[in-house]
Amino acid sequence: MTTQDWVLRHVALAPVRHGFFTRLGGVSKGPYASLNCSMRSGDRPEALAENRARVAGEMGVAPTHLLGVTQVHGDGVAVVTDPWDRGPEADALVSTRPDIAIGVITADCAPVLFMAEGGAVVGAAHAGWRGAAGGVLEATL
Repeated sequence: MTTQDWVLRHVALAPVRHGFFTRLGGVSKGPYASLNCSMRSGDRPEALAENRARVAGEMGVAPTHLLGVTQVHGDGVAVVTDPWDRGPEADALVSTRPDIAIGVITADCAPVLFMAEGGAVVGAAHAGWRGAAGGVLEATL
């Protein structure tokens, strides 16, 4: 793995722009400190906008092209074809669009990234015990 102070990358995924973002590097305060990107957290909207802009910049996309889902600890997978304002209920995303960055938010659940050979198709899954036991990883494939 390669490390900056707030994003981790793995050489095996190098053909694809990716990152595992830590809590560092953001502007949120209090219980949301620092790089909170969860739209469901109750954090200040301006802090969320800045944090998401920082992640989008690191991923090389516009903030409107940094997409996630409304995670529900299930096995649903959203296929991303175009940007959206609020993601559907699901726990994984897949896309073929290089101009869109997809991601999941985790605390004690595992983030799992998928990449087809060459990176033409990518996926991200939020794998908590319920979703993992329910087949979210298999559904993402």
